[in-house]
Formats: sequence, structure tokens, C-alpha cells
Amino acid sequence: MELQRKKGLYERYFKRVLDIICSLMVIILFGWLYSIIAILVRVKMGSPVIFKQARPGRIDPHTGKERIFNLYKFRTMTDARDDNGELLPDCDRLTSFGAWLRRTSMDEIPEAFNILKGDMSLIGPRPLLIQYLPYYTEEERHRHDVRPGLSGLAQVNGRNLVKWDQRLAFDVQYVSNITFFGDVKIVLKTIEKVFKREDVAEDPESVDEGFLDEIRKSEMTQ
Repeated sequence: MELQRKKGLYERYFKRVLDIICSLMVIILFGWLYSIIAILVRVKMGSPVIFKQARPGRIDPHTGKERIFNLYKFRTMTDARDDNGELLPDCDRLTSFGAWLRRTSMDEIPEAFNILKGDMSLIGPRPLLIQYLPYYTEEERHRHDVRPGLSGLAQVNGRNLVKWDQRLAFDVQYVSNITFFGDVKIVLKTIEKVFKREDVAEDPESVDEGFLDEIRKSEMTQ
């Protein structure tokens, strides 16, 4: 059930149009950058160049379940394995070039295609892992009342350095009050943080990212 809120004209009629225009502009104007990064990824880390991972999107009003889509990113890790054929830990597979892609957020620019397709929006709650779905509270699940975003309120307020409860609270806060000027403010703050390289943790093991399900399981057993 969606939050009881009144959708403004911007959200109903203009947000999706701006998503299409902005994603098309990025893809067309920066096609050269996509090509250069793709070549470098292929040379330094092999193929495939694009990392795809299933993520939950907006809740389908007919089924009441999140639509699952493939999130696109430039790959940042190799497929290096140990003597038993098992993948090495992420920190051992992350290359220096991959770390640079993460620091500059260049690994995320293929998500412009997700935005163009309608899987995502320019601004909205970040699409997290499918395995987290059973562990959201009823209120937190409202983050899926809208399309997930390339950036969002949580990302400009600490990104993955903020604890899960606060990050999810930021997501619900955004869904409760979507405005044009609010989105513009998030875009400007996102650009500022990208250039300053703030709130970016390259090592996923150093933050909560990737462990929401484990944290909630632990809380349930206490």
C-alpha cells in the first residue's frame, strides 16, 4: 500500500519526461566517454565490460510486488579465483582502475540506460539488493513506491557511510515529499560530492552496504 500522499504535477507529469531528456542527453553527449571507459575495462579486467545485477524497482500496482530489473554498471573487479576455483574476496579482485571508477562514480554512468528504459529515475531511493526485501519494515518498503534513482536524498546525506536505519529513513522522507526544486537540490549536491569525492567507501566490507539482511537477522535473534 502506497503512502497516503498527494502527488504534485511535477511527479505526475514532468519527472519522467525530464528523466528521458536527461538520460538521452548524457548518452549522446558522453558517448565518447562510455567508449573510452569500456575499452579500458576490457583491457584491464576482461569481459563482460558491463556488470549486471538484478535489483528491485518500483512496486507493480497490479501484483503488489517490486519489479525486478537488471542494473547496469561498468565492472570494477576481475574474476580472479583461488586454487579451488572459488572467487577471491572483493578486496582482492578490485583493481586500481576499478577503485578509481568507484571514487569518481564513473562505474555508475551506464545507469543512464536504466533511466531511459524506465527502470530508474534520475533522483530516487537507490536500488538495493533483492535479498533485502524480506527485511524492510512496512514503512521502509515505501521506498519502492517510486522508481529507484541514480542518486537520492540518502546519497547526499552520507551515502553508504550512514547506518542503514537512517539511510532508509531518508528514502521514505524523499518519497513523502517529491518536488522539482527538491530534485534539483539533490542533483546539485550530488555533483558537488562527486567532484569532491565525498562519502565514497571503496571497500564494501568497511560499511554496512551489503549486510542489511545480516543485521536484521541478528536483531531478530536478540
